[in-house]
Amino acid sequence: MGNLCALLKPTHHQQSPSSSKKLRSTSRREKKKLDEASIREQAIAAALLYKQHQQNLQFDRSSSLRYPNGASRKNHGSSSLPRSSSSRARSLTDPLLQPHQLLNQGVKVDDLETNHFVLVHGGGFGAWCWYKTIALLEESGYKVSAIDLAGSGVHSFDTNNITSLSQYVKPLTDFLEKLPQSQKVILVGHDFGGACISYAMESFPLKISKAVFIAAAMPTNGQSTLDIISKQAGANDLMPQAQIFLYANGNDRPPTAFDLDKSLLRDLLFNQSPAKDVALASVSMRSVPFAPVLEKLSLSDTKYGTVRRFYIKTLEDNAIPISLQENMINAGPPEKVFHLKGADHSPFFSKPQALHKLLVEISTIL
Repeated sequence: MGNLCALLKPTHHQQSPSSSKKLRSTSRREKKKLDEASIREQAIAAALLYKQHQQNLQFDRSSSLRYPNGASRKNHGSSSLPRSSSSRARSLTDPLLQPHQLLNQGVKVDDLETNHFVLVHGGGFGAWCWYKTIALLEESGYKVSAIDLAGSGVHSFDTNNITSLSQYVKPLTDFLEKLPQSQKVILVGHDFGGACISYAMESFPLKISKAVFIAAAMPTNGQSTLDIISKQAGANDLMPQAQIFLYANGNDRPPTAFDLDKSLLRDLLFNQSPAKDVALASVSMRSVPFAPVLEKLSLSDTKYGTVRRFYIKTLEDNAIPISLQENMINAGPPEKVFHLKGADHSPFFSKPQALHKLLVEISTIL
């Protein structure tokens, strides 16, 4: 909106000190309102994401800088266009590429084995966390489905009542079950979503072209997510400090779920992410059901083992440290490993462009 003080300053008489103070106060209030409006806009967009995709509406918004038809800024005068709220300088790992530039580099979406991504969030998150990734992929010509697992996002179920992994991932398995036999998808799992897509790979191997694990739990046969995490647990880890266990069945019974301490969210999950995305997450995250984290997966070579796996490492991750990611990769080597320099545990917030490039690259691997 420009400099409000300059717009309001009288041009024909001396401005009194009291008037100047009032204008500065008004300017600060207006700026605060604009900042609050920006956060509300992101929260509303994310909350409506699930509903919009159910209705096949176009989600035409990205927090990245965009110019219609690839035109440059100089062709648009001084008009204001949406930018990322992050003040950090962009590195070579997170270039400001437009979707049409990716397409012009030889990516022909219609010629791929599948151009359909299915995004599966991590513990406590929801489909809302993928809003940047969804916008970028759709603008590049891909079809995208973001799933809310049971008790997550806008899915109306009490996480304290989730007693198994199959119950937790039912929205995902229902989705895959309804897919025509001739259709395949690329499954993408983040965080605990890695265990969830592993379960789906064992159940629907013929419907999954590739599986992408992003800073995710990647269990081996007979292993639970807790088994993986416990190998790395140490006195200085933030995750144990952040967990707040819930005992819906009584304090003398095992915990039913856990929350994450909001005061530690930024350091644990979003240490490289824009402030507005941290604000969005702080009002959108829900409890994580505990029983699915304890469940050991049965993964066979004839089903799970036939799906091509790819892993994306996040190098500035405080929730699943790089050493733990490498342990999982060494225990069950995927076809190819990628890395995101400067990415925290939530690269869909901290490195959306770089993550998008890797997902597009993976989709084109023959």
